[in-house]
Amino acid sequence: MVFIVMAVVGIMSGILGALIGLGGGVILVPALLFMGTSFAFFPELSPQKIVGLSVIMMIFTGLSSTLAYMKVRTVDYKSGFIFFAGSAPGTIVGAFINKNLDLPSFNLYFGILLVFLSLLLLLRDHLNAVQWFVENGRKTTFTDREKKEYVYGYPIWFALLLTFFVGVASGLFGIGGGSIIVPAMILLFLFPPHVAVGTSMLMVFLSALVNSVTHISLGNVPWIYTLAVVPGAYMGAKIGAALNKRLNSEMLVTILRIVLLVLGIRSIYEGIFSI
Repeated sequence: MVFIVMAVVGIMSGILGALIGLGGGVILVPALLFMGTSFAFFPELSPQKIVGLSVIMMIFTGLSSTLAYMKVRTVDYKSGFIFFAGSAPGTIVGAFINKNLDLPSFNLYFGILLVFLSLLLLLRDHLNAVQWFVENGRKTTFTDREKKEYVYGYPIWFALLLTFFVGVASGLFGIGGGSIIVPAMILLFLFPPHVAVGTSMLMVFLSALVNSVTHISLGNVPWIYTLAVVPGAYMGAKIGAALNKRLNSEMLVTILRIVLLVLGIRSIYEGIFSI
């Protein structure tokens, strides 16, 4: 029964993670925390072990999604590697911070972060100052399937600084960084949503490789559960990437905003009432 539940959670994490570029950890981590605290499932899984499981899962969701997005040419490789260069050191720092974080604090901080990102996406059309990032950085032009042209870009120094903190959050919360970098790419750098998702999944895959080494060395990976989560998440990621191709840009942003808001409120609730 436990393995069936794990597999289902893995599939849903893979679908939503690949669909909106979050990597799946942002779904898996709160889902397992909720089932553990509310239904006494997985009593042996501490927040640290759930994060370790999430990180291993994201290697496979990231790989599956990246391969799918490469086929439809929505991966900006140069940006993906620049973002990875900034996030990789941050994931190591975040993983070491994680071992000293208790469950209520974990839930509370995680939830606040998600709600904040959701609200930023809601206000994105009113954040006119972000044009500065495009005008003062490397520019790229992209035309989507609806023949809409996007001009996006960023200063490389700022991207490295931002993704370092994204990496810290990734190592700390086991979320892959996609839940932070995708809104940042859309809001600050004016990435087309489909390119933001595809590029994010490349960064998630590369960062998860580095992040996993740290969490394995800290003993945070419950290997037995990976047998259920990883195959489910890998299949789910393929489904999510296929669904992504059928959605227009605005629908993609709307789904991202709703998912972040719902998960954030739930996590804050768990954090406050567990203190």
